[in-house]
Amino acid sequence: MLNETKELLKGFYELDDETFKLSEEVMEDIGDQFEEIKKVREYNQYKVLKAMQEARLSDNHFNWTTGYGYNDLGREKIEEIYANVFGAEDALVRPIIVNGTHALSLCIQGIVRPGDEILSVTGLPYDTLQGVIGIREEKGSLKEFGVTYDQVDFLEDGNVDLEGIKKKINEKTKLVMIQRSKGYAWRKSLTINDIKEAIDTVKSVNPNIIVMVDNCYGEFLDTKEPTEVGADVMAGSLIKNPGGGLALTGGYIAGKKELIELISYRLTSPGIGKECGLTFGTTRTVLQGFFMAPYVVSQAVMGAIFCARAFEKLGYDVLPKYNDIRSDIIQVVRLNNADEVIHFCQGVQAAAPVDSYVKPEPWAMPGYESEVIMAAGAFVQGSSIELSADAPIRAPYNVYFQGGVTFDHSKMGTLKAIQHMKKGK
Repeated sequence: MLNETKELLKGFYELDDETFKLSEEVMEDIGDQFEEIKKVREYNQYKVLKAMQEARLSDNHFNWTTGYGYNDLGREKIEEIYANVFGAEDALVRPIIVNGTHALSLCIQGIVRPGDEILSVTGLPYDTLQGVIGIREEKGSLKEFGVTYDQVDFLEDGNVDLEGIKKKINEKTKLVMIQRSKGYAWRKSLTINDIKEAIDTVKSVNPNIIVMVDNCYGEFLDTKEPTEVGADVMAGSLIKNPGGGLALTGGYIAGKKELIELISYRLTSPGIGKECGLTFGTTRTVLQGFFMAPYVVSQAVMGAIFCARAFEKLGYDVLPKYNDIRSDIIQVVRLNNADEVIHFCQGVQAAAPVDSYVKPEPWAMPGYESEVIMAAGAFVQGSSIELSADAPIRAPYNVYFQGGVTFDHSKMGTLKAIQHMKKGK
């Protein structure tokens, strides 16, 4: 490390000697973990590059259209490239999909019909999706339309209950949901092999059941995506991994062509589908972000590993451990109380390039049962691929750390979180 860097860290960033020493020790511990990440990054970078070249991407595809958006060449090119990279037959990639929950909601509403049953095989879905399904009472939920729900919980060892899946599937089961990331749960995120095993189990019982994967936070963590190992459809957010920190908004859905068509009727209307819809000049940033995504995701994963090892050395329980296999960018740290959660998030905010002077506080965020605190000093509001940390204010006081378009920034987020926790004691 340059002497100038040491002076900057101890001076402007106010890292005390103890925290600075911890940082150096962590860097020595985690170097070997980075080598595999770099291999996956390189493969995915060339995979995206290949898709863009095969699509004959041109700067003409960055032009605006107006009105209905018929013949929006840029929109069509984005969806062609996404489908290619994700090994899918077709895709929807639109700025009017407001977040990952919206993308998943469109999938479910496009596929299921009254009398059908949804089966989650990864336990309770993420908080915001519970209202869509009707697990939590919300106006307009699928429960109101006669769609039922059941779930298979994880085994005690944290693995998917494959035998439980076989027992739960029945003649009404239309859609099986798999959530790749841990969400607000203390469990491992599913690897691509885990997802394949679950899909194979479902299809062995009934090959006609549609399997949907919530792929949020998981893109480019492996050399394959769920649609390349048997998933019929998957969805995610552009302000998470695939947006590469450049996409301003939006979501994607990729999968089988007939399913994308059904889902597109919920996006617009029956009979219109995906044939229109403006991209509002976002084509350039969406595609440039997608091009950058493999590198940006690798930086976020490296930052998560640094965070895990630092808090392990401080005596905290973390998930995953710094040397575990990873399948999303989220790092969970189990803290001791609400105050530590608040100070952790305030430290991450203090490391931000935007709104670093702001002190986040818990609030009643729509879609969540508990108050939530969020640190997110990002160039794109709510961007989870940029450095952020959030947590529901409830026992057992897990805080969720994710993102960082550069490793150095993610590393600083961890160090400032530690400093703020020290000051808060």
